[in-house]
Amino acid sequence: MLLDRADSPAGDLEGTRLLGPRTARYMMRNHLPGGADLETFGRPLYPDFPFRGIGFGLGLAVVIDPAAGKVACSDGELAWGGAASTSFWIDQDAELTVLFFTQLLPSSAHRLRPQLRQLVYQALTD
Repeated sequence: MLLDRADSPAGDLEGTRLLGPRTARYMMRNHLPGGADLETFGRPLYPDFPFRGIGFGLGLAVVIDPAAGKVACSDGELAWGGAASTSFWIDQDAELTVLFFTQLLPSSAHRLRPQLRQLVYQALTD
């Protein structure tokens, strides 16, 4: 539903409209004051993953500066992690949705996600 493609605009899921495209795109923008990233606006949670270049939309993280985060991804990539080390990300430019589910407590997805992301992007071909 959040992957905005030519044949299926954001807000559609398998041909069913769940959100208007404008509402879906609004969710995917950084809403932190002054366009700040999570490192600047928040408090540090993980020393090895400082949230540089990552903003916050309505319910998910949004990459606002891929170079600042030093991670291979696209501007506007959407992501979130959850309990037990679950994680997902959506890259509009690469038309890519990645879901990573595990049951690892305490959560360490903040350590696994950059490695998984690097492997996925290295495997992509044009």
